[in-house]
Amino acid sequence: MMIVLIIILWVLLGIVALFAAYFLLIAVSSLFVDMNREYDRDSKYFRWLLNSSTAVAVKLIRIHIKVTGKENLPKGRFLLVCNHRSKFDPILSWHIFAKENLSFISKPENFKVPIYGRIIHRCCFMPIDRENPRNAIKTVKRASKLITDDVASVAVYPEGTRNYGKGLLPFHNAMFKIAQKANVPVVVMTVKGTFEIQKNFPLHKSVVNMDVAGVISVETVKSFKTNELGDVAAEMMTKRLKELEGV
Repeated sequence: MMIVLIIILWVLLGIVALFAAYFLLIAVSSLFVDMNREYDRDSKYFRWLLNSSTAVAVKLIRIHIKVTGKENLPKGRFLLVCNHRSKFDPILSWHIFAKENLSFISKPENFKVPIYGRIIHRCCFMPIDRENPRNAIKTVKRASKLITDDVASVAVYPEGTRNYGKGLLPFHNAMFKIAQKANVPVVVMTVKGTFEIQKNFPLHKSVVNMDVAGVISVETVKSFKTNELGDVAAEMMTKRLKELEGV
């Protein structure tokens, strides 16, 4: 019996040491990211660090993700738009779309997060200056170029900030210019359940629904104005969120 306990103890110590070495690797690797440089190529290594550590976190926090509609994803690059409920939204999105290499447009504060602010910067995530329209347009152009250069698909939250109420906040429709400039379809997704994660952890698991509600074709993207595209996307999201209310 004593031998069994000793073996279990050594195994546990080995697991702890392995995790410590893994996260030390992440921390040290982040130091090699130049925050003053605008990267135009994704890094397979930093993308692996991002995706693998996210997978570990999802397991540890006990998040069960129900994904539907993923079979509707178009071939090639796209613009992803989604409703925004929690800081977990982008994390779980790049997790379920790991093969698609999503690069998010995000608020500048997220790039100041220790370690991971540097990692997402290296994975071509882009800060946006909402107070300066000229700088915001530069971000839109950079995002469309990442798509046309086949570096990454781009994800945005057209509401612009987290929505703690029901329904959707007014959209920032200029974000749809990314799809128009890159000549790609818009994938419309909804998320439900991420707001409850912080309340559930650590005592309870969390169930999150992520659904590809529909795809706006390239033809529609080209022929519609940005405000019209916003209306179409909002209608898709609203319809799907109402369907999920009973889930």
